[in-house]
Amino acid sequence: MEGYNASSTDFTFLGLFNTEETSGLVFATVSVIFLTALVANGIMIFLIHTDPHLHTPMYFLLSHLSFIDMMYISTIVPKMLIDYLLGQRTISFVGCTAQHFLYLTLVGAEFFLLGLMAYDRYVAICNPLRYPVLMSRRICWIIIAGSWFGGSLDGFLLTPITMSFPFCSSREINHFFCEAPAVLKLACADTALYETVMYVCCVLMLLIPFSVVIASYARILATVYHMSSVEGRKKAFATCSSHMTVVTLFYGAAIYTYMVPHSYHSPSQDKVFSVFYTILTPMLNPLIYSMRNKDVAGALRRALGKFKSSHPGLGDF
Repeated sequence: MEGYNASSTDFTFLGLFNTEETSGLVFATVSVIFLTALVANGIMIFLIHTDPHLHTPMYFLLSHLSFIDMMYISTIVPKMLIDYLLGQRTISFVGCTAQHFLYLTLVGAEFFLLGLMAYDRYVAICNPLRYPVLMSRRICWIIIAGSWFGGSLDGFLLTPITMSFPFCSSREINHFFCEAPAVLKLACADTALYETVMYVCCVLMLLIPFSVVIASYARILATVYHMSSVEGRKKAFATCSSHMTVVTLFYGAAIYTYMVPHSYHSPSQDKVFSVFYTILTPMLNPLIYSMRNKDVAGALRRALGKFKSSHPGLGDF
């Protein structure tokens, strides 16, 4: 406990830009990914809310997924980029607490939303005649509210406990944002019991929605297997492939970070996987859905056509 320093409340990130030779390249890459994520998710939300062809439960849920992606990449990346430009790496105790809470809430909400989106695909393929009833606007709002409630519960439970520990004098977080495992390494108290509780909490947050995904797709595969129409099978797989790709990318990296014991991965590996699901995934999600979805591609073409028709002079350039 001799290292405990109550007078200093700021933390210092060791971050991603700690190698001078590559820091400029990493900064440029992260900047491009961040801007692409904002633009791609913003376009997805715009198309879903303006194109009548996309006014369905699946796209309603997808618009909220894009909103969550925009929010949680914005809780991490802007500060990281600004700190690089200003030549600083610190974050206040209050700032770290806020970032930790927002990150847990938003990522938790995405965990639950992705899981419940699998239920939407199950109903669409296995019970198409009852789809308007089982996926009514009211049910969609319940899914959205449930996802936010689950994420908020995680944030409200874990953030106060994580940030209540006494921290040692170095206060150097070997990470690029205030993620719980990295912050807890600075604690000057025994965190074993809390880390066990947090591990159980994270496992439940991953396994509950993941179980919904597995159960939903097991029923979907059984239904598709008994389809007599080859075209029907292709359409069903095309409908589900985008969601399964997103689920695999997001859940895979998160499972590695939170369910694999810390003794099996290093801080450098933690950074890589955290980059994957906190920075790359928000950019990839809308691209996966747009590239592999004819409805979204068609909505984009119609939007561009309307824009060109309302601005005829642009065609001259």
